[in-house]
Amino acid sequence: MLKRIGIITSGGDCGGLNAAIKGAAQMANSCGLEAFIISNGYAGLYNLVERDSLVKLDESKADSISSYRAGSAAGNSRVKITKIDDPDKYDKIKAGLEKFSIDALVIAGGDDTGSVVVDLCKNGIPCIHVPKTMDIDLHTYSVGGDSAVSRISRFIEEVKTTGISHNRVIVVEVFGRYAGHTTFLGGIGGDADCILIPEVPVDFEVVYKHLKKTFFRRIKESPTKTATYIIVAAEGMKDATGEVLSDGSVKVDSFGHKKLGGAGKYVRQKIEELIKNDGEVAKFMKEQALFVEKMNAAPQVREVVPGYLIRSGYTSSLDVNFGKNVGAGAVLLLVSGITGVTVTGVVDGKVNYMATEEAIKQRFVSEQMIRFYEKMGVCLGRKPVSYEADFSEVKETWCYL
Repeated sequence: MLKRIGIITSGGDCGGLNAAIKGAAQMANSCGLEAFIISNGYAGLYNLVERDSLVKLDESKADSISSYRAGSAAGNSRVKITKIDDPDKYDKIKAGLEKFSIDALVIAGGDDTGSVVVDLCKNGIPCIHVPKTMDIDLHTYSVGGDSAVSRISRFIEEVKTTGISHNRVIVVEVFGRYAGHTTFLGGIGGDADCILIPEVPVDFEVVYKHLKKTFFRRIKESPTKTATYIIVAAEGMKDATGEVLSDGSVKVDSFGHKKLGGAGKYVRQKIEELIKNDGEVAKFMKEQALFVEKMNAAPQVREVVPGYLIRSGYTSSLDVNFGKNVGAGAVLLLVSGITGVTVTGVVDGKVNYMATEEAIKQRFVSEQMIRFYEKMGVCLGRKPVSYEADFSEVKETWCYL
């Protein structure tokens, strides 16, 4: 009989995790269950038998968790259970759960976390997966997505003030790994001029042509001769050969992922090179009465890397609502005897779920949406591909993002 549940957050932190924890705790208390935090992700789960006590999420403790605050009150870690060099690892985990009489687990995380959920269930440890990733690349909306997109959009919009003040091209590098959803949606939300995502190997000749046309037009039309051009680049963007940029000096993590980085610097250097080799730039600067030899001979390019600020701070209201829904929904699934699945949301009071193996398959930015925004004039780092509108009448539709 289900009496006690453990709540784990794994992988990267983001907005909405505390809402999921709080939702799970509130629903557990309402159902007469006891909920406990198993802190520090799968590292905490593996070492659970060594712990002396756990934090109980009673009504008072649940009250103290702010759903609006990003991060995780439970703490996270990047540990893959199958990679632990211990033949008795599953017995050790079960011993820890037995020590604290934990009957089942609610585990929030992305594709890597979900793969461990599948593994734990196969080894007799009942779990429900709560989808969490700011990358938004699962086959369901995930906790953290809207919060990340909202912050990226805001950073892009805010950096325009310094870009305009100095007539600079600004390159903003953001998280996203091998799928470009956050970069794409964040770039659209922030009115970026050029969006570079892993799904589209970048052609810098196309980017520069768009930059030159757009940036120069803005300067010409400005009464103060000031303008900016914003490029947002995913950390996992690909060059013309299709190779992902990465820091080759860093080993892969426990899930086999390379440390990505340097996309902003790479793009900045490419644009600087193209500006330097363009004989028309100096002529334009002179025509606009902006040219000063060696000091203001060409527009400057700067890269900005918000980094962990994108996943920090506060949670969007959408992620608070979704987080509470899936956290509470996960508990109701456990109460109903359903385990080994991913809770995908609560719509009209109905708790929806899908097989975790399907939920964690990586999803990429739609080619048709790329073409849709190319049709609107956004540069996606390639020659625009024709878009043909497809019309479909629907009576009712709803999605989280």
